[in-house]
Amino acid sequence: MAETDGFAGEPQGLAPRAGGEPMRADHRIDIAGNASGTVIAGNHNVVIDANGSIVNLLPPQARPNPERRERTGLLPRAQGEPVGREADLEELSRALREHGMVQLWGPPGVGKSALLRHAARSLEPGPDGVVFLNGAHCEAEDIAQEIFEACYEAPGYAPTTGELRRLMSGIHLTVYVDDAELAPDRLRVLADSAPDAKFVLASRERSMPGESAELELQGLGRAAGMNLLEGELRYPLPDAERGAAEELCAVSLGRPLLLLRAAGLARLDPSGEIRLPRAAEIDGVLPLLLDRLDCFDAEAVRALHLLVTLQDAEVAPEHVGALCDVPDPAAVCARLVDLGLATGSERGYRCVADVIPEVRRRFAGPVAVDRLSDHFVRWVALASTTPTQIADHARALEVVAGMAERRGRPDLAVRVARAVSPFLAESLRFGVWGRLLDQGQNAARQAGDATATAYFTHERAVRCLMIGQRTLAAVLLAEAVVLWRQLGDHAGVDAALHAQQYAPPTPPASPVPETGPLREGPGATHGSDPGGGPGTDPGTLTEPSTGTGPGYDPSTSPGYDPAGPSRADAGGWEWADPGTAPAFDPSMEVAADAGTSPSTDFGTGQGANPWTTPGPATDPWTTSGPATDPTSHVTAHSSGAVGAGGTAAGGGTAAITTAATTTATIWGSVIAVVLGIAAAVVIGVAVYQELAEKRPVPVSGSFTEPSSGSSGGSTVGPSDELAGVWREEGGSLFYITKTGGGAYSFNMQGPCGKTSTHEVTGSSGSYRGSMPVWDESSCDKRLGEVTLSIDVSSDGTRADVDVTEPSGVEWECYTCGSRTWTRPS
Repeated sequence: MAETDGFAGEPQGLAPRAGGEPMRADHRIDIAGNASGTVIAGNHNVVIDANGSIVNLLPPQARPNPERRERTGLLPRAQGEPVGREADLEELSRALREHGMVQLWGPPGVGKSALLRHAARSLEPGPDGVVFLNGAHCEAEDIAQEIFEACYEAPGYAPTTGELRRLMSGIHLTVYVDDAELAPDRLRVLADSAPDAKFVLASRERSMPGESAELELQGLGRAAGMNLLEGELRYPLPDAERGAAEELCAVSLGRPLLLLRAAGLARLDPSGEIRLPRAAEIDGVLPLLLDRLDCFDAEAVRALHLLVTLQDAEVAPEHVGALCDVPDPAAVCARLVDLGLATGSERGYRCVADVIPEVRRRFAGPVAVDRLSDHFVRWVALASTTPTQIADHARALEVVAGMAERRGRPDLAVRVARAVSPFLAESLRFGVWGRLLDQGQNAARQAGDATATAYFTHERAVRCLMIGQRTLAAVLLAEAVVLWRQLGDHAGVDAALHAQQYAPPTPPASPVPETGPLREGPGATHGSDPGGGPGTDPGTLTEPSTGTGPGYDPSTSPGYDPAGPSRADAGGWEWADPGTAPAFDPSMEVAADAGTSPSTDFGTGQGANPWTTPGPATDPWTTSGPATDPTSHVTAHSSGAVGAGGTAAGGGTAAITTAATTTATIWGSVIAVVLGIAAAVVIGVAVYQELAEKRPVPVSGSFTEPSSGSSGGSTVGPSDELAGVWREEGGSLFYITKTGGGAYSFNMQGPCGKTSTHEVTGSSGSYRGSMPVWDESSCDKRLGEVTLSIDVSSDGTRADVDVTEPSGVEWECYTCGSRTWTRPS
């Protein structure tokens, strides 16, 4: 199937459209009144409609009465027992018995997901059952809603925070959440939503020291690593390869992902012999693996191309089959998992993050965005597609909409966002619904689509009512009324006016927060509502929590560019993240925290984080312009009337003020209040702009994408680069990985047998850091730290290492002195 086809065949296993009408490439799908449903959020009864939802207030006696399930058992799919994790499983079991929250953390590719899934199926569940959830790209409130739905039969109902706590009190569950890359305050929100449940959260880094039990997952020991290699080879390990296998286990630090790839490379050896890569070749495993995949498995290559196009999004196999012309997509995706190139979950499959830059170099461009958008819009329109399935694919839909904007096709982004919006509302996943509404509103403004702009403004207001942000809802509803009136849409005007009675515009207590940005606080989404519904005090002006969720990738969110649509490269579709400077997101804190970076594990030694590394200016898939750094919590936010108010085309802040002022003229009784709100919004936007202007903006084309080994040892730039495989004077091998920003990390075993992680920083061949010193008489007391200095020779083959103790200490450092490291040949 040609990559540029505008039609991607019908997803396998899905029913045709109603009436059996065949779907043709030239058949445009217009979302109309059939995309509708009814949901209840707190005391708000919302009739979801594709042309603008209608809100009504429910009296307390009319609220749903959720029916408790006898027992909850939401388990992950069965898998084989992870190799060499018996002690880790026992430690996790002990921590669960003694604590209410356990964080399972460790470096990417170490096997956290495998252990967590095994624990959910094998450890003793809570008295009321067990729940396993995938937290990637999910808000804390969305995860809490999933837990509620697992425990209660209450279709279409999202309780308020207070009601949720009341309903979940006394339910003693064990909740496992994979990819729980949440900030500490959001983790507390999640834990508070089920006060008597125990939580096990898997993440890359520990984020709640002192508030939870912490279990750091490290690599496999030598024996377990050898067993894993032999099992993945599916043949007995030849004696001639045993030494190479032992070195691989040492240099990979026992991380299963790297061992999986090494075994996969050996299985694909064209000679038919079992030959493992050598330790010094560890950086070349991924490129070699893809080379052999090109020769032996064209279907897998096409599937991987699609997964890389969709970045960190998970997609069900039927989409892979339809978009890649693969007859058995589940088997193809399973092969990619076996090679360590993709991961699978209950939602579907996604590529491993460090595969992205290497695959991008092998293709002229991603799968065509018009084809992707057409496919997903058609899929959404099928009668057999459920809101839950659409919510599970929300990340893929976000990526496709962002691609469309960057390509200069905001009309496609509008089409995708408008198609899925009603169903995301029905799914009750308000976090991701808000993000797609933001994308849709930005794209509608870029496309000059007045009808879509009115629709997205209206729906954002409805969402604000549903999550309790009543003051902001009043502002958005005022703007929606004006936009509907300008279009002559009387039904839209009536719906917005009807909703306004549930968002009384009372004067805000503090029009502008002290810090400037209008941002949603930890409790803003589900505070107490005097009216009995969910949300905050109506006197608090807050920003909707769109685009702030865990795992939310700012580098792929299409921030609105006041200078016009992002430039698409003349050579075709761009691989890289948007180059235009993103709008400042007031709901994101400017702090170095990994809570919002992508949740996919990176295999050590196999490449840099593609989300934090913009592509080179010479790459035809790269859009020139300043890069976006996801670690800064400054993301591309497209919040329409408020978030992008200062930059929106054809209106921006002026549009908000005009909308509020015009509305105030229509309703004289609320004139002062609406004008006050508009003023607060204008002031807030001015602060956003001031903060955004303080951000360093890289010069276009000044960033280059590192090679696939940049985080694991291949030479990138100067030959005195520290990352890679080294041999110490005693003969043992170890591996130094580049963690970004001039920082490097490696593990070594000390005299007491303790394995510790060491970090150094530097550049141009000179690196400095520190190492712990243990009392060798007992090996359980840390005496202090010594200074570690590493100077790499200009040819990169040797490093002079000095370990020095600080002056004035009362202990003696037996490991201090000078030594030499060498690169293994």
